[in-house]
Amino acid sequence: MQVSHPITLALDDLAKGDKTALDRLLPHVYAELRKLAGYYLRQERPGHTLQPTALVHEAYFRLIETSQPDFQGRSHFLGVAAHVMRQILTDHARTRNAAKRGSGQVVFSLDEFMDAPMASDSTVVRVDDALQALEQHDPLKGQLIEMRFFGGMTAEESANVLEMPLPRVRSELRIAQAWLKRELDHRAASATAAAEK
Repeated sequence: MQVSHPITLALDDLAKGDKTALDRLLPHVYAELRKLAGYYLRQERPGHTLQPTALVHEAYFRLIETSQPDFQGRSHFLGVAAHVMRQILTDHARTRNAAKRGSGQVVFSLDEFMDAPMASDSTVVRVDDALQALEQHDPLKGQLIEMRFFGGMTAEESANVLEMPLPRVRSELRIAQAWLKRELDHRAASATAAAEK
């Protein structure tokens, strides 16, 4: 008889509505969540007020406050947790940005987004808005971008999690990056035109 892994058991209990299962699950995935939080925060502007531990804890509290999706395994759970962390950082940036309204929009490129820390809260917000548009246009491409640029996952890791052929993942990522770059460039041009009026 095969013995189930503690993560699988906790996820099964969570799917059945046992909110205490998240408490049993957390010790098994905490190190990965903290690594993910650290990756997210390295993408943020220097001096960000959130720390990896605080981001993991906030994500945990949001996960236990919501109705639990039917997690399909460890990777799916980590994907949902990554999405929650992205929401936390975006909410944080929107709050900070609201205090700075009227300061003007900064134009940036997708390459800057991928290769450097986020320079400002407005950058985080614009990237999140564009990613939401991509998710509505093509959920798979949105998920792959989130996994790659917010979750720090390689194409190989994404292919493994999504159980897809690696060449397809790479192709979808290239198309998604091009779409996102076009969307961000369009939004930056619109913001510049509005500021010049």
